[in-house]
Amino acid sequence: MFALIALTLAAPVNAFAQQGPKVARIGRLAPLSAATDTRYKEALLQGLRDLGWIEGKNLEIEYRYAEGQLNKLPALAADMARRRVDLMVVGSTPGALAAKQATSTIPIVMVTTGDPVVNGLVKSLARPGGNITGMTSLAQELGAKRLELFRETFPAADLIGILANPDTPDTKQSVLGVQNAARKLGIKVRLLPARDPTGIGDAFATLKKDNVKALMVLQDPMFLTQQKLIVGLAAKTRIPAIYGIQDFVEVGGLMFYGVDLTDMYRRAASHVDKILKGAKPADLPIEQPTKFELVINLKNAKALGIKIPDSIMLRADKVIE
Repeated sequence: MFALIALTLAAPVNAFAQQGPKVARIGRLAPLSAATDTRYKEALLQGLRDLGWIEGKNLEIEYRYAEGQLNKLPALAADMARRRVDLMVVGSTPGALAAKQATSTIPIVMVTTGDPVVNGLVKSLARPGGNITGMTSLAQELGAKRLELFRETFPAADLIGILANPDTPDTKQSVLGVQNAARKLGIKVRLLPARDPTGIGDAFATLKKDNVKALMVLQDPMFLTQQKLIVGLAAKTRIPAIYGIQDFVEVGGLMFYGVDLTDMYRRAASHVDKILKGAKPADLPIEQPTKFELVINLKNAKALGIKIPDSIMLRADKVIE
């Protein structure tokens, strides 16, 4: 009799012990392809591991990829919201806007967005309000800085093309920043819109026809999924180009200046950790980039017959030879 009572009392305790600690469920929504997202995914996972969150142990992650097709993001975000994940980690302004439309209750940690206040994602950087917090990459300011670097590298380039996707919310701000800087530097710029791979080819045809001397490729999810196409066309038309994402230089592009996106994803893990432990997104300030890099691909420079000035080489954080 006493043994039966003891077993009865012990049963709930044993059942509870078998359940183990609560497993957090995160949704990762990216405008990229799974292959293109590899380095950013690993940076996020490393940041989470450093804080004690181990995928397969106390953390589950559902991945959704738009494959560079931004019109897919709203449906992917809505599907993730229906699955009631504990939190979403979202890349890009279009991704963050889609997630905001899908849910007002599930916490959202955004990464690599432009100005979240201008885009209507948060009330302010210091006090976001609502269910969104995360990181911003300052697209407008970076575009102006890239133009300054390009002018120093190619002082004779009096007409510079800007490859941009008009359908991306950050494009207007980025182009405005470049145009304002161009006026101050006395440089003419030509906007080359491209909404899809066909548009990219058309933009390069226009660039060649109009004798554009150099090219700036703005940061864009669709462009990132087409990085080999863009770098290949730049090589074919023999035009020097500066990019907003480092991946382009690593597949043969000439120059990159901008935010270290892997560092941003590692840092975003801190927001995820705080929210999973009870913090409210509304109370977590939006963080800005702290790490910027200049990367030069000398192989590309030699192929184009370009001599990179010593003043630029000395400032490079990384040189690909």
